[in-house]
Amino acid sequence: MPSHPVSSTPTFLYGTAWKEDRTAALTELALRAGFRGIDTANQRRHYFEAGVGEALAAAYLAGIVTRADLFLQTKFTYRRGQDHRLPYDPEATLSTQVAQSLGSSLEHLGCDYVDSFALHGPASNYDWTDFDAEAWKAMRQERDAGRTRLLGVSNVSLEHLEQMTSAGSELPGFVQNRCYASQGWDREVRQFCRERGIIYQGFSLLTANVDVVHHPMIAALAARMSATPSQIIFAFARAIGILPLTGTSSSEHMKQDLASLQIALPPDAVQAIESLAG
Repeated sequence: MPSHPVSSTPTFLYGTAWKEDRTAALTELALRAGFRGIDTANQRRHYFEAGVGEALAAAYLAGIVTRADLFLQTKFTYRRGQDHRLPYDPEATLSTQVAQSLGSSLEHLGCDYVDSFALHGPASNYDWTDFDAEAWKAMRQERDAGRTRLLGVSNVSLEHLEQMTSAGSELPGFVQNRCYASQGWDREVRQFCRERGIIYQGFSLLTANVDVVHHPMIAALAARMSATPSQIIFAFARAIGILPLTGTSSSEHMKQDLASLQIALPPDAVQAIESLAG
């Protein structure tokens, strides 16, 4: 397997979805702010991955970062999650589509490997299917060939993960899910990950939990700790074992989000925020 400089897992990920023609500028802004983990996907419907590549090239040229400083994560997305702008031949086998998708990602990002390659979501909302097993095998082959260091799965349920286990499949290094406070911040999946050393990535921590962000208790805690409510949520997420993502387009919020890494919530505050989930 080709050897690459090993980027450590970052403490914060910058998400590049839904930015379209602002993708390059915002990703470069995030790199300048201090983000070293970048999350994207080869899914033109929601991501402009080539724009991420433009930002990386500009950041390298400006001497802000080197490739070895970064943690780059992209995803393989099934046909049903794509629009007409496909990164692979829809008539090809699934294994070939996986290889074509990652090859296209490497071209977009201007590199010869990514740090994490994730399945963007299982083929079924309920089961880990034969399609998933085939895609996962192809992804492992990409990893073994050195085109990615680690593998992940996104938008998965506890059932998906338990079925992977029952099938004797190699488990992912990362799980990335949308995190709802109303569902205990994805408590069951987080527990599964914690017990097996899988890193849990949480996205939509703010947008999926507007009521919590604006809760009087969060406001009081933020005032007490000279922080913003958003910073409290990100600090809470880290305290319960979540590697957070942010997709903010605000330079000020980028800096605030990274500054939240310095906030250590007392255990009683962590428990109180967890209790808001019900």
